[in-house]
Formats: sequence, C-alpha cells, structure tokens
Amino acid sequence: MLERKKILLVIAAGVCALAAGLWIVGTKSSDKRAESAAAEAAKQTTKQPAQPADHASDTIVVTDQQAKQVRIEPASLHDFVSQRDAVGFVDFNQDTTVQALSTVTGKIRQVFVRAGDDVRKGQPLYSVDSPDLVQALSALISSAGVRAAATRTLERARKMLDIQATAQKDFDQAVADQQTAEGNYQAARDAVRIFGKSEAEMDKTIASRKPNGELIITSPIAGRVVARNAAPGMLVQPGSLPSPITVADISTMWMIANAPEFDIPKIQLGQKVSIQITALPGEKFEGRVTSIGASIDPNTRRIPVRTEVQDATHQLRQQMLATYVIQTGEPIRSVAIPANGIVREGDGTMTLFVTTDGKTFTRRAVRTGQEQKGYIRILEGLSDGEKVATEGAIFLSNAILLQAR
Repeated sequence: MLERKKILLVIAAGVCALAAGLWIVGTKSSDKRAESAAAEAAKQTTKQPAQPADHASDTIVVTDQQAKQVRIEPASLHDFVSQRDAVGFVDFNQDTTVQALSTVTGKIRQVFVRAGDDVRKGQPLYSVDSPDLVQALSALISSAGVRAAATRTLERARKMLDIQATAQKDFDQAVADQQTAEGNYQAARDAVRIFGKSEAEMDKTIASRKPNGELIITSPIAGRVVARNAAPGMLVQPGSLPSPITVADISTMWMIANAPEFDIPKIQLGQKVSIQITALPGEKFEGRVTSIGASIDPNTRRIPVRTEVQDATHQLRQQMLATYVIQTGEPIRSVAIPANGIVREGDGTMTLFVTTDGKTFTRRAVRTGQEQKGYIRILEGLSDGEKVATEGAIFLSNAILLQAR
C-alpha cells in the first residue's frame, strides 16, 4: 500500500513538471511571435512612406443644370477715379447771409415777418421805438425852422440893401446867420439819414412837424428769413446778438465735409465734388472745393472742406447730412469685373473663376484695387476680354471645396 502511494506521488510530480515546461515553452513562443509581428510592421512602415495630403484642384467642371446658376461676363476696361470720401452737412452760404441788426437802442414795436418767409430787398422786417431817433428828428425839425427863418431874414436884408435902407454889416450878418442855419440843417438831415430814413420821410416829418420815433428795419438782401428772435417789447441794441432777424440767400448753399487729416495732401482748391444728401435719395449735387480749413479739429482729427452748390429749387436745408466724394486725380483706365465675381478665400487671397466654354472654370488668384460703381479694379492676374464668373462665383468656390473632400 505504501509503495502504491509513492508511485502515485511520483506520477503527480511528473505531470506538474511537464505542465510547467509546456507553459514556459508557450510563453517564449508567444513573445517570439509578437517580436516577429513588430519587426514585420516596422519593415512595412519603412517600405511604404506616408502619403502627402491631397490638395484641392483649382479646376471644376459643372453640369448643365449647375451652369444655369453661374453668370459669365467678359473683363472690360473701366475708368476709376482717384477720390476721397467724407461725411458732412449742409449750411447756409455765410457770404450771402445777413443779420438784420437794429441800428438804435429801443424796444421792438412790431414784427412783420415769420421764420421761413421769403422777402425782397428793402422789405420791412420789424420796427423799433427809438428815443435817439425822436431826438434826431426833433433836431431836424428845429434846424429846418431856423433855416427857414434865416432865409427869410436874408431876403429882407437883401431888399433893404438894394434901397439903401440898411447897413452893409447888417446884410453880412444875415448872410452868416443863414449859412449857419443851412449847415445845421444839413447836419441834422445827415444824423437822421444814419437811422435809415429816406429823403421823402424826412421831408414829410418836417412838413408835419411831428417826430415819429418808430424805426423800420428792412431787409438788406432778397432771400429767406432763416431765423427770427424778434418779439414785440424786446429791447435791442446796435450790434447785440442774437440778431432779431436773419435773412439768407438760399439760391446757393454750402456743403461742409469733414475730411480725415491724412487726406489733406490729396485735397486742393477747385477739385470736383459729388454730393449725395441722405434725406434726398436719388438727388445728386455737383460743385468744386472752394475752401479748405486752416486747422484740424483736435477731437475728431478732421478738417472742414467747403463746397458751394446751386440750389435753385430750394431743396436743401441747413444741417442736412451728406456724403461727399472729392475727386483728387484724373481717371485711371483699368481692367475690371463686377464686384460679385471676386471671392475672398480663407487665407485672404482674392480669387476669381475664368472660363472659355462656360462649363470648365479655373480658379485664379488676382490682385485687386479700388471698387467703384459696382466694378472692382484688377491690378494683376486678368486680361481684358477674358470671361469670368460673376454671379455664382461663391457657388463655384464651395463646389471646389466639396470636390476636394
């Protein structure tokens, strides 16, 4: 029995040893297989280098249906004007705008016009009760009476001298008195004339011997009342502002553009100006630069540029907003295409699509210039007469991107 147990133990030990040997052999075999696979992969990597990335083609062929979405136009020559843009406003022509100031101190009695009224030259605007005018008229009436009396005395002295009824010295004194009275009378008329009274009005005052202190202020020009600050009872003084009435000749108006300071070297007197008014779409005004400001606004860094334009129909109003195009050079003739034919790529490159048959389009990089009136100037990359895609150029650009995927 003991012998049998020993035999069984020997057999079990042998089985364990055999299993361990088989496990070791399997492990080594697996390691060798892994090393072999890695080496094979390395060889394959060495034999087959990485393929470069696929770049999108610059040519695309469209179907008949797709071609209907693309409009083709030939490149052509267009004139591009060297110009500067600016914004500004409308103002009255200050050279033909007059402030109807009172020439005397007094109170306004009547106002004859309203803001917006059209007036003629010499038309009454308002009247002022003036104590100074009353005093001047009273002096005129008095001097006229003295002059008349001195004239009569001189006539009597002349007649008496003719009949030897008076002495020569009395006649000479009468002559001197009459000359003095005449001088005082003319001085009084000059004093009243300063107030704006006409000769007829002065003669009427002398005849009635009633001084009227109401001074009528009339319009010095024909135009429109653009400001009214006058009101009955308001005290006015010579030269005091604001003016009771302001009249402007609105047949011409000023257009004042605020141009950036870096445009100053390009702007000169006499250059053509095209003006569009925001409130008057479709209307266009033409003029020339008549004045360039002497200083720059320190806050906006802009300089005023003034243009005078005709406004016979009186459409313009003060402070209307306007856009200005100042022509700063002669037109340049250059190859151009409609602006919608240019595509800005993701890297900033400007491209267009050239075709000869309307089906095959080739993308081409170009250098562009200024854009005017819907056309963009092509500086490099395109010749006159070449056909390009205009409407639908974006479609072709997107189609090329999809083709590359």
